[in-house]
Amino acid sequence: QVQLVESGGGLVQSGGSLRLSCAVSGTIFSFYTMGWYRQAPGKQRDLVATITSGSTNYADPVKGRFTISRDNAKNTVYLQMNSLKPEDTAVYYCRGSWYRNEYWGQGTQVTVSS
Repeated sequence: QVQLVESGGGLVQSGGSLRLSCAVSGTIFSFYTMGWYRQAPGKQRDLVATITSGSTNYADPVKGRFTISRDNAKNTVYLQMNSLKPEDTAVYYCRGSWYRNEYWGQGTQVTVSS
C-alpha cells in the first residue's frame, strides 16, 4: 500500500521559513514525479512545485522563495519555503505520480501571520 505522509507545517510570521517533508512508502520512490500543491479555504488546489529525476518546476507565485528537493535514499521530498507571505497560508499536499498511478498525502496546514 502506497502512503504519503507530510510533516513540517505550522504557524509562522510573515517573512519566516518552514520546511515541509513528505515521506513515501510502499512503492519505488525514484520512479515518481513528486509535487507539492496547496489549497486555501474556498479556493481550488493549485500546483506549487514539482520535481522529477532531473528537473524542477515552480508556480510563479513561489519562484525565488520556495525550493523543492528529493532524497531518493530516504524516499522523501521536501519543500523549503522562505520569505513566507500571508497569502501562502493553505493546506499543503504532497502528490506522487507515475504513468497512471497517482497518490496524495493527507495534507499539512501552513499558516502565515502578518
